[in-house]
Amino acid sequence: MPSPNRATRAPAPRPRASGPWRARTTLDLAARLRIAERSLRRRLERRQELIDVMDRVDSSLEPRDIASALIERAATWIPATSWWLASADPSGHISFLAEETPAAHLTAAVHAVARWVMDRGEHFATADLRRDARVRSEVSATVIAFPLISREASVGALVAAESSRSSKEPKLTQATLKELRILLNPVASALDKVLLLKRAEALSVTDDLTQLYNSRYLNQVLRRETKRAARSGRPLSLLFVDLDGFKTINDTHGHLFGSRALVEAASVIQGGARETDVVARFGGDEFALVLPDTGLSGAVAVAERIRERIAAHEFLATDGLAIRLTASVGVASLPDMTGSADGLVQAADAAMYQVKARGKNGIQAGTVPADK
Repeated sequence: MPSPNRATRAPAPRPRASGPWRARTTLDLAARLRIAERSLRRRLERRQELIDVMDRVDSSLEPRDIASALIERAATWIPATSWWLASADPSGHISFLAEETPAAHLTAAVHAVARWVMDRGEHFATADLRRDARVRSEVSATVIAFPLISREASVGALVAAESSRSSKEPKLTQATLKELRILLNPVASALDKVLLLKRAEALSVTDDLTQLYNSRYLNQVLRRETKRAARSGRPLSLLFVDLDGFKTINDTHGHLFGSRALVEAASVIQGGARETDVVARFGGDEFALVLPDTGLSGAVAVAERIRERIAAHEFLATDGLAIRLTASVGVASLPDMTGSADGLVQAADAAMYQVKARGKNGIQAGTVPADK
């Protein structure tokens, strides 16, 4: 019992930190992992952990949702402050599907770690990334990473990092690593399936040559955006871009060089578009851009930027040809000129042919129908 004449002292407040490991943030990652491993091992051995993870993973057909669900769960297993889940497309390009409190200065280093893990299908751990010969890095960090294996190949890498080095390598016992692989394998299989599904969907809407969207997808987007614009009252615009003089490339240098020029043109047009614009190859040497929430003046500005970029580009320069092309661009907007997706296409197409008729290399806005 405290003396009645002595004031009781309130306990000092405990330091706060985020995450389930807040009481041990003064320890480095390797030390916190040593403390956490026994509890982690017990959780992994109970099959309820696998059931809980798969319940979250199986609830979505979106790769980013699955990646986020896995990171959220993994952050309760391993006491790291930053997390990434990386995946690679068929060409080998690695991107991050999900991140949690990522340290921006570690991004390039984590990318390199993910590449190492996916190339070898092996677990990775280091006390100081800067001193690790396996990955070239200019930053110090403690890192632990795990491959996601499906069909005997890496479909992803789960990477945890701390923005400081540890006194020792952050290790898990072989028994714990085995249990972790048992849990991660079905997650990797689920991620693999949805990635394959997304790639199949992308192929169905992508032009084989230019890798832009194809005319089938363009029609879908136009109808969807037209309905959305009608509901919201927001404008919608469409550009038709036709390459002037493209036929001479095929006639003079052959269709192989013509195809290469189309690929370059697609890249130039994509570079002149905004992130919200949908760029498609309409057919032959014609391209189309859907511009949501964009009126006529904004659409003309985008059209002028694309026209200037095409005129400035030297096509087939790497093949020693350096050919110059220009573009004729037709512009149509909703609701100014029409109220339907078909009307937008007709107005933009007609405007583009007006540019062709008066000498090419220009921009023309569609005309408003007489009954408007």
